[in-house]
Amino acid sequence: MGEARKDALRLNFDNKLKLEFHGTKITSDAGLLAYRELDEALGLTSLVDSGLRDIRTGKNTQHGIAALLRQSIYSRLAGYDDTNDAERLCVDPAMRHIAGGRAIERSAAPTSVMGRFETEILTQSKNLELLMNLAGEWIDQVHQRKSLKQIILDMDSSVSPTYGNQEGTAYNGYFQCMCYHPLFCFNQYGDLERALLRNGNVHSADDWRSLLEPIVNRYRGYDILRFFRGDAAFADPKMYRYLEAERYFYAIRLKGNQILYGKIEHMLTRPVGRPPKKPIVLYHSFRYQAASWEMARRVVAKIEWHAGELFPRVGFIVTNLRWKSSNVVKFYNKRGVRDAMMKQSRCWIRRSRGHAAFWARRIGQHWM
Repeated sequence: MGEARKDALRLNFDNKLKLEFHGTKITSDAGLLAYRELDEALGLTSLVDSGLRDIRTGKNTQHGIAALLRQSIYSRLAGYDDTNDAERLCVDPAMRHIAGGRAIERSAAPTSVMGRFETEILTQSKNLELLMNLAGEWIDQVHQRKSLKQIILDMDSSVSPTYGNQEGTAYNGYFQCMCYHPLFCFNQYGDLERALLRNGNVHSADDWRSLLEPIVNRYRGYDILRFFRGDAAFADPKMYRYLEAERYFYAIRLKGNQILYGKIEHMLTRPVGRPPKKPIVLYHSFRYQAASWEMARRVVAKIEWHAGELFPRVGFIVTNLRWKSSNVVKFYNKRGVRDAMMKQSRCWIRRSRGHAAFWARRIGQHWM
């Protein structure tokens, strides 16, 4: 079982750090060391060491900006939701070595220091702008080590409930709560490309261009295929024109209307005979031009007949893909990866409440 082994396991990011078992010095977060090792290999948090603006003027600075940022990130990664947990984490052996610097020999930052770091330093306008671009820079670091053949962008909004009189919070009728209404963009690997914190009462697609444009600019120099997926909130001719101009293939859900249903009227008659246990799935593709569109575009319809249901389930997708209709629908349905990643990202958005919400707004100025 390894009892005879005497050599300690050492990590590259800190050669002084040894992984051994001592009954009197234990941590429940040793798994974070593996993430810290990856961080060191890719140079992730080191990217912001010189970029973040430090507004502290005192000479008795105990922890560097990079150490504070690591402590903030890794504590959330371990499931600690707020800075109150820093009072215990500051003496945790794993967190001390993850933060680095002075924390290794003494202790990491306590609650008071972490509170000031997150509410005063990170909320500086230049720091918020850097943090908004940071996810993209991290992803670029990965792409430099692994060739990229295509990029698929999934955009959608989500809810971040708020409590109390926080700046930018508002009641959202769809989510039925007081909240912020952040906007996210993920790639096909589930990596967060960019996020925008918004007031709680804005439309789902509000300010989409300020979020999407920096991502499109980053990938413009890549010789790859480019795709975009979005729900009906992004069914906007301005969105279509932008994606077409940037040579992106897209699949965006389209809300049904009388004209669209008229195009598939011949498929809305219930099939004759006893319905099978499995749904009867039909597809149809046609050209359609809404009144606000400057040109006709392809629309793919999916009609599903389910046993025990009187009417079919119908959905529409507007697309510039030339694939089979069934493949277009299958491609759109893979947005489920984005949905899963978004749930994990909500806790990160909650960290930007209060004063940060105001500045983030300034900076940003499964149906089938």
